[in-house]
Amino acid sequence: MAAEAFLLLACYMAVLLVLAKPLGDYMTGLVQDRALPGTRGFENLIYRVCGASSDEMNWRQYLFAILFVNGTGIVFLFLVLFFQGALPLNPQNLPGLSWHLALNTAISFVTNTNWQAYAGESSISYFSEMVGLAVQNFLSAATGMAIVFALMRGFARHTTDKLGNAWRDLTRITLFVLLPLSLIMALFLVSQGVIQNFSPYVTLTTLEGVQQMLPMGPVASQEAIKMLGTNGGGLFNVNSAHPFENPTSLTNFIQMLSIFIIPAALCFTFGNVVRDRRQGHTLLWAMSIIFLVAAAVVMWAELSGNPHFTALGADSAINMEGKESRFGILNSSLFAVITTAASCGAVNAMHDSFTALGGMIPMWLMQLGEVVFGGVGAGLYGMLMNVLLAVFIAGLMIGRTPEYLGKKIGVQEMKMAAIYILITPSLVLLGTALMMMTEAGRAGIFNPGPHGFSEVLYAVSSAANNNGSAFGGVSANTPFWNLLLGSAMLFGRFLPFIPLMMIAGSLAERKIQPASPGTLPTQGPLFVSLIIGVVLLVGALTFIPALALGPVIEHLQMLGH
Repeated sequence: MAAEAFLLLACYMAVLLVLAKPLGDYMTGLVQDRALPGTRGFENLIYRVCGASSDEMNWRQYLFAILFVNGTGIVFLFLVLFFQGALPLNPQNLPGLSWHLALNTAISFVTNTNWQAYAGESSISYFSEMVGLAVQNFLSAATGMAIVFALMRGFARHTTDKLGNAWRDLTRITLFVLLPLSLIMALFLVSQGVIQNFSPYVTLTTLEGVQQMLPMGPVASQEAIKMLGTNGGGLFNVNSAHPFENPTSLTNFIQMLSIFIIPAALCFTFGNVVRDRRQGHTLLWAMSIIFLVAAAVVMWAELSGNPHFTALGADSAINMEGKESRFGILNSSLFAVITTAASCGAVNAMHDSFTALGGMIPMWLMQLGEVVFGGVGAGLYGMLMNVLLAVFIAGLMIGRTPEYLGKKIGVQEMKMAAIYILITPSLVLLGTALMMMTEAGRAGIFNPGPHGFSEVLYAVSSAANNNGSAFGGVSANTPFWNLLLGSAMLFGRFLPFIPLMMIAGSLAERKIQPASPGTLPTQGPLFVSLIIGVVLLVGALTFIPALALGPVIEHLQMLGH
C-alpha cells in the first residue's frame, strides 16, 4: 500500500506541474496588462457598456472596486435565493430560502467559501444554481486572482502608485482564464457520465421494490467552476461523493488536479512577473513539501485505522467509514488534503468519519490560512505574507533591514503583514469560543465531548478561512449559526484585503535596490526551510491549544490512554 500511495502522489504532482507551467506563463501576460491578440476591441466594448473606466488605479481605488463588485453580488444573490419560488427554472417548485439562510448562502458563495447549510437537491432551483451561485463562483475566483495580480504588480513595479485596473483584471480573468478552462472541464465531465440537464427529478423503482427519487440538474457546468475556482459547493448534499458529480476514478483524479492547477500556476506567474523564476519555484517548493507531508500523514492515519475495529471482530483496522468504495482510502485521503489545503471545500468522503489524526490534518491545513497552494489567488497572497514575516525574522537574525525582491520591507509593511496573519486566527478562536459559551451555539451541537468540540472548531475554521467543507454533526441552519458563520466568512474574506492592498501600494512606490553582499537570498533550500518554519510556527502557536481539546484528546482516547 505504501508503494501505491507513493505512486499516486508522484503521478499527481508530476501531472500538476506539467500543466501548471504553461498556464502560469499564459497568465503572466494578464498581470502585465497585455491584451490577447484580437480581443482589445471586445474588451473595450464591455467597458463602455458597463460604464467602467480603463484607467490605472491606486490601491484605494482598486480595493473599492473589488469591494463594490462583491457587495453588489451579495445583495443580488440574496434576492435570487430569497425569491427563488417566484423565479423560473424551478421544476420541483422549491420555495425561497429563509432570510438568514439566504444571507448566509449569499455571503458564502461571494466569499469563495461555499459553506452550505442546506441540501442542494432539496433547496436550490436550477435558476438559483446558474444565475446565482455559478455566477458568483466565477466572480469570487476572479476576485482572489485580481487581488494577487495587484500584489504581484506591487512587487514588480517601482516609483508608482498604480496597481492596474480592477475592472480590466476581473474581465480578463473571467473571459480568458476561468471560462475556457471551465468549458474544457465541463465537456470532459459530460463525456465521463456527469449529468447536465434541466429535467425534473426522476422517480424510479429500485431492485428492492422501493421508490427512489433521482435529482437532476446542470451538474457538469457547475462542477467545472466549482473545482477550478476552488469554490467547492455542489448541487448535491454529498458533493463529489455523488456518482452524478464524480462517477469514476478518472473524474476524481482530474477534479483533484483542477483544484490545484491555478494556485500552482500562479507561482510560475509570480516568478515571471518579478523577473526571477526562482522566486516562484521557492514558493512552489514550500507549498509542495507541506502538502506532501500532510497527505502522507492522512493516508497513514486512515490505513492504520482504529484498533477498536479488530477488537470488535472486524477483519481489518483500516478506516473505510464515510468513504466511497470506488475511491478507497488513498484517493479519499488525498482529496481531503487537497480540498482543505486549497480553499475549495469539495469532498468525496465524510471528513467527520476520518480518524482523529486523519481529520485533524485537514482542519489544521485550513487553520494555516489556506497558504498551501490555497484558493485561486488567496493561497499565493497568503504565502507571500508569510514570506514577508520570514524575511523580517531573518533580518533580525543577521542585523539587517529586511529586503524582498530588491525592496526594503519597512515598519508599515510588517504591521500590515502581522495584521493580515492575525485576522483569521482571531475569527476562528473567537467564533469557536462564542459557539461554546452561548446557549444558542451549544444547542446546535449534536455530539458531546471532544468530538463535538472538534466539529465546532472545524466549522468555524472552515468559514473564517473561506474553505466551506464541514465535519457535520451540528445544526448549522439556525439564525445564530447562519449569522455567526456568515460574519466569519465575510470578515475572513474581505478584512485581509485591506492590509494586502496597503502593502501592494506601498511597495509599488518603492525603488528597487540592487542586491548587496549582505542581502539574504530569497530562493533555494535554506529560504524554503525558513518559509516552512514560519508557516508551521505560526500555525502551531495559534491552534495547538485548541486542537489539544479536540482531535488530540480523541486520538489518545482511541489509543486507550
